[in-house]
Amino acid sequence: MVEDLRLDSLEGVGPVTTRKLSDAGVHNVMDLIVRGPVEIAEITGMEKETAEKIVNKARQHLVETGLISRDFVTATEVYKRRQDIGKITTGTNCLDTLFDGGIETQALTEVYGEFGSGKTQFAHTLAVMVQKPKSEGGLDGGVLYIDTENTFRPERIVSIAQAHEMDPEKVLDRIIVARAYNSAHQTLILEEAGPVIEENNIKLIVADSAVGLFRAEYLGRGTLSNRQQKLNHFVHMLSRIAETYNCAAVATNQVMASPDVFFGDPTRPIGGNVVAHTSTYRVYFKKSGKKRIARMVDSPHHPEEEVLFALGEAGVMDIEDAEKKPGKKTAKKATKKDKEPDTVESVELETVESAKLEDKSAEDSDDLESMEE
Repeated sequence: MVEDLRLDSLEGVGPVTTRKLSDAGVHNVMDLIVRGPVEIAEITGMEKETAEKIVNKARQHLVETGLISRDFVTATEVYKRRQDIGKITTGTNCLDTLFDGGIETQALTEVYGEFGSGKTQFAHTLAVMVQKPKSEGGLDGGVLYIDTENTFRPERIVSIAQAHEMDPEKVLDRIIVARAYNSAHQTLILEEAGPVIEENNIKLIVADSAVGLFRAEYLGRGTLSNRQQKLNHFVHMLSRIAETYNCAAVATNQVMASPDVFFGDPTRPIGGNVVAHTSTYRVYFKKSGKKRIARMVDSPHHPEEEVLFALGEAGVMDIEDAEKKPGKKTAKKATKKDKEPDTVESVELETVESAKLEDKSAEDSDDLESMEE
């Protein structure tokens, strides 16, 4: 199979073209599909027509080897193919119910929410659960963790692995961490991910967070268009890698308070329509006292519903398990606030009031980011 994915296995691709593609970060046939003809032409300097021919040959090669589906297939074939899609359990009954069994491969799942809502804890938990055997809800695969906010903590991985009775050392060895220092570096990491995915049997790619560096670097109305173009390139490549390499992609996202919302929840995810349209599944995490609310906002087939979960030593947990075996984050006595009804509506008023207290400069910035395509 590895021999079949070599660039020189394509008809018409000789040593010179192979070297040119390799120098540009394209190492195998799958990378050609992920990058696409327009980008291949840009990074190699070859004619666009030549790049299109090479990419089309790569696509046909993958069709013949059965790695991707043909151009025209019946819905029955699509349905049968989807039965083979892997799912990663979240380790909780409530979130598994929300995701209809777990996080899907060949799809991009976006999780957005304010700070402290559990996004990074969710990502850490998945990084452990994906390593479980398929009989226990995992995919027996590795993890590529793109850390853009310096929030990855191996100590957290150890505690989650121990809570699930797994060997912490083996779990840590199967997680490849890439620390991104700027948006260009973040994109480069993803562009160079092909060999890493193959060599380490990566079944989960985490981008935590996917938009944070773009948001920090591109400031002002004049840079908005350029930011969206580069962000669009990153999230589309993440989605194509998940589909091509048959792995799950999870991207966490930051939020903003929309200043034009006077009733209801003003929280909006960053990235606008670029991220919204690219994500296969979009989930909103929200704090409610010591509990957390997860709402399925957008999905091709899941109903729009919400569930309650908690955070503990085992990462994300069912409420019942957290109450039976409270961890460090759930061991304190319940306060009056915790006894309030655990619904999104019960905390919307408080959220609106806090949003109104934001200073004028923050409102101007959020208003700029909300004016996206």
